[in-house]
Amino acid sequence: MTSSFSVHSADGYDRLMGRWSQKLAPLLIDFAGLADGERVIDVGCGTGSLTFALPGKANLKEIAAIDFSPVFVAAAKQRNTDARIAIQEADACALPFPDNRFDRAMSLLVLHFVPEAGKAVAEMRRVVRPGGIVAAAVWDHLGGMPVMRMMWDTLAAGNESARQMRRKYFFQPMMRPGEMKQSFVDNGLLHVEETSLLIRMDYQSFEDYWAPIAAGEGPLGWYVTSLAPEERAHADTAVRAAYEGGEPDGPRSFVSVAWACRGTVPG
Repeated sequence: MTSSFSVHSADGYDRLMGRWSQKLAPLLIDFAGLADGERVIDVGCGTGSLTFALPGKANLKEIAAIDFSPVFVAAAKQRNTDARIAIQEADACALPFPDNRFDRAMSLLVLHFVPEAGKAVAEMRRVVRPGGIVAAAVWDHLGGMPVMRMMWDTLAAGNESARQMRRKYFFQPMMRPGEMKQSFVDNGLLHVEETSLLIRMDYQSFEDYWAPIAAGEGPLGWYVTSLAPEERAHADTAVRAAYEGGEPDGPRSFVSVAWACRGTVPG
């Protein structure tokens, strides 16, 4: 498997997205359901937002967490203090577990970075027992992420390469309405439901928003750090103006919406 996500450091990722995935994780767990005594796998654990939220929701027997990035795996292992949690580097499209091992499989903000996302759904179904639940969530980049559209739309107004990157960013796998639901159905899951999960991203200042992007974290950061110096200076100024919106710099709050799906493994 390959991944379209760029990560330099766990701390940088947490400033860019980890702090928001921590807010989203409990919503996915509530949607997916959870019960005492279950075995659960977190597919694409990152720095552990979902992994470490799971024990607070139920008295689980086992939590397996995998991620493709050695940076994320190392950070999650360092943060882990729960003996029930085992974290390892692995491929979402080839999970290193036997059939029917888990009661539930969950994936938070991962499938849109997996080029063959349907294979990851198939693998989650494979490792979950009959009657168990598969659930996942991805951001709605086109219609539900104004904080990211703010950057891409600003830069794309005068730059063809930004327009091309914007299209790629907005239409990653599983992001179109009904796309993830259809993948769940195509992979044999039953009673598939799709919903939206909503949080707010609260920033203290433009620096709070821009610093991890300027440092090169994630797809947005990769693009910004690839710019020539004069283009970079223009990007910094233009995105700052968009963030401030004509008012002095300071706190801003943005609604952010994720698509979420769940389905049942056939008995």
